[in-house]
Formats: sequence, C-alpha cells, structure tokens
Amino acid sequence: MNLANYIMDEALILIPVLMIIGKIVKNTPKIKNWLIPYILLVLGVVLAGLMMGFSVNSFIQGVLVAGTAVFGHQIVKQTIEKKE
Repeated sequence: MNLANYIMDEALILIPVLMIIGKIVKNTPKIKNWLIPYILLVLGVVLAGLMMGFSVNSFIQGVLVAGTAVFGHQIVKQTIEKKE
C-alpha cells in the first residue's frame, strides 16, 4: 500500500506534528492514555481543515493523518517492546 495514494502531500506534515503532540499529551498526568487517539483525531481534522479549508476532503485527510500517526506510534512501540 502506498500511503501517498490516499494522503495529500500538504497533509503529510500533520503526521509528525500529531505524533509530537501525542507524546506531549501522553506525558500530561491528568489525561488518560485511552483519550489520546480521540484527541489526535479531533486535532487532525481541525488542523487539516485549517490547512485545506473545511470540507469533506479535509475531514478525510484529518482522519487519515491521525490514524497514521496513532498506527505509526503503535508499530514503533510494539516493535521496541516486543510483547506477545
């Protein structure tokens, strides 16, 4: 699967941005870990809307970049921890 077929070039910058924000939020003691994907989803949609104008397309891009950021984090985490 080629991610570039689904995520527009201008939205790609949001993936590392959301990963960094996710790391910051994770280190916030009052926010539960299960909330982080939802926070990143909302931020991804809002940031994509701000970058590309609020539309169905920017909404989809926001969902895709948030999903990629969360999935990317989990891949790295699971690879490092190698829990069975």
